[in-house]
Amino acid sequence: MAAVPEIPQIEASTPGRRRARGTRARRDSRAGMALVSPTVIVVFVMVVLPVLWALVLSFQRIRLLQIRRIDLLGGEYTFRNYDLLLSSSEFLSAARNTLLYSVLGTTGAIVLGLSAALLVRQSFRGRGLVRGVLLLPWVAPVVAIAFVWQVLLSPQLGFVNAVGTELLGWEQPIPFLSQEEGTITLFGISIGVPTALLMVILFEAWKSFPFAFLFILARLQAVPGDLEEAARVDGATPTQVFRHIILPQLAGVIALIAVLRFIWTFNAFDEIYLLTGGGAGTEVLATQVYSFLTARNDVGASAAVAMFMAAVLAIFLVLYLKFFAERDRPA
Repeated sequence: MAAVPEIPQIEASTPGRRRARGTRARRDSRAGMALVSPTVIVVFVMVVLPVLWALVLSFQRIRLLQIRRIDLLGGEYTFRNYDLLLSSSEFLSAARNTLLYSVLGTTGAIVLGLSAALLVRQSFRGRGLVRGVLLLPWVAPVVAIAFVWQVLLSPQLGFVNAVGTELLGWEQPIPFLSQEEGTITLFGISIGVPTALLMVILFEAWKSFPFAFLFILARLQAVPGDLEEAARVDGATPTQVFRHIILPQLAGVIALIAVLRFIWTFNAFDEIYLLTGGGAGTEVLATQVYSFLTARNDVGASAAVAMFMAAVLAIFLVLYLKFFAERDRPA
């Protein structure tokens, strides 16, 4: 008789095995939650609760001395703080200064960082020392370098004014950090210049460019040299190589630096307060929060300005995630 071929039998999964898999999945989920929970608790306590607390304060008329007697449930909530801010020329001026300070400071830092990275990209003698020196503005204490800038820009003792009056023909020293607006004459046309604001913007760009320098230099070292060599062989000029080969490779990291530096510069307080104290037309939103809280004891207005800053940064971050993060995500 012909042998009957054996039919392979499919082993059905038993309820016990299904329960084992379900138990293992739940155990892994609990382990993951246990590992993440400390971070979630810290973020909730250190970030979420203070933001919610500031949001509640921004809708109440409250002074600093009344902060201990605030009633979260029975308090009087109002839009008065936001109405006063949006109709105040002082707030609008601070918002404009903050935008200028953030955009120009971030742009200057990226331009200086890119230039420095291109200069030290190629190997030369003493390159390590030069790279270390370029990091000094970033690692030095902000109090120390702000004091140095104050001395350099002083109208009485400053080196800059000494060079300007003795060598460049300035008629009189310029109070760079206390003059709200100066005048520059070009081709017979007088142009008003916000002197103190430009100085703090220049200080911010100089202080923060090493951050951009490190990121850009790391990305430049990862760019394949064959691409540039092939472009040069085909007759491309250095400008064309930079524009069509190097710059597209740096687009992603420059976008990331721009977002981070904009957020940090938008929230900057130490640099402006140490240099000018927020005077001479350099008041920004961060110094205005401090002024409302300490000089006027107006907790509600201070919290409203802080919430406005948080909303602007949230919008900017959403735009970045929409237009840059999705583009860089692998298909």
